[in-house]
Amino acid sequence: MADTFPVLPPTGSSWKANRFHRQWLLEQVNDLFDFFQPGLINPEGGFYNLADSGKPLNRSNPLRQIHSTTRMVHCFAIGHLLGRPGCDTIVDHGMSDLWNGHRDAQHGGYLWSLDNDGPQDDTKQAYGHAFVLLAASSAKVVGHPLADTLLADISQVIDERFWEERHGAVREEFARDWSPLSAYRGQNSNMHLTEALMAAYEATGERIYLDRAERIASLIIGRHAASLGYRVAEHFNADWSLDKEYRGSDMFRPYGTTPGHWLEWARLLLQLWSLGGERHAWMPDAASELFRQSIELGWDRQRGGFFYALDWNDQPRRPEKLWWPCAEAIGAASFLIEHRPSDFHEQWYRQAWSFAQNHLIDHVHGGWRPELTEDLAPASTVFTGKPDLYHALQACLIPLFPATGSLTRVIPQSLA
Repeated sequence: MADTFPVLPPTGSSWKANRFHRQWLLEQVNDLFDFFQPGLINPEGGFYNLADSGKPLNRSNPLRQIHSTTRMVHCFAIGHLLGRPGCDTIVDHGMSDLWNGHRDAQHGGYLWSLDNDGPQDDTKQAYGHAFVLLAASSAKVVGHPLADTLLADISQVIDERFWEERHGAVREEFARDWSPLSAYRGQNSNMHLTEALMAAYEATGERIYLDRAERIASLIIGRHAASLGYRVAEHFNADWSLDKEYRGSDMFRPYGTTPGHWLEWARLLLQLWSLGGERHAWMPDAASELFRQSIELGWDRQRGGFFYALDWNDQPRRPEKLWWPCAEAIGAASFLIEHRPSDFHEQWYRQAWSFAQNHLIDHVHGGWRPELTEDLAPASTVFTGKPDLYHALQACLIPLFPATGSLTRVIPQSLA
């Protein structure tokens, strides 16, 4: 089934205000939790990765990566705020694994991955540490007894090891003993740190978190993306000069640009603008431009879906269609409908949901398919099973709550 461009023009009120659509979103939320919750807990620590069916993969000795554990803590903290029974157990289990498993008691910081035999990748990655900060912040909102300890520890590690004050962003990666691994600087880890810093600010009220989030946004978007026609560059040198020739991991650090990150930044900028008292007038305009460019350059007009990566001539470099850019398009469009309402944003909110319904949501087994070919056939060249709740869950919940902060902030305010 092709998703042609353009789609039917929007009619009536926004779907975000439509009672039937809001009920449908709640059903999607419960379906996601129903898929992930039953088979998630690994009694040896952390969480299982799940197969397409929802059954655990590799029960005997599964790999536990820090971004997976932290995202589950964040998501089930959200579930607890929503009043879903059993989520507190999963938050507690994940927090224990972060503190007793991933935390490096000898050198400090948090290890990228481990299994039952110990560390498997003992590097210290900014990306993983950003999600530890997010998990700790979310756990604090729900009152987990370890949250303050974890939040203080991860904040100190980021401050002392990763944060570069002269640039207003973080370094990327270290060996276990904190010896540098490369001079590479990446926007992806800094983007997710921006998300986590906002959550930490909301959880603690400490201004330093918000100030650092604003500095990262100014560097990545206000300086670099603005100079590139609101295409978000991914790869940089140690002095934060653009490295257009960087070729790292073709999937996780792909050459060129990643339109899904333009969408993610569109939402984060509007959230940051709102949290900061609407002081930075450039942020809403930048968010609108990032969203528009992601549609103009990143959407496959013939088949539908967002290309994973483009080259610097704006041609598909990685034509796969992953689930998370569509989820981020929903979140970005939802924020834009609230802060910059237009038929364009409403149309693409609806179009992104139609694509998810037609191609990504697994109506047989549950969850979202993480990967499609360019022709929209289910694929598993990069991901095995259903690895992620975080993106899909937030796509379903963001439209239901005010576009003024993190879900862990706006849910308690709205349900009080």
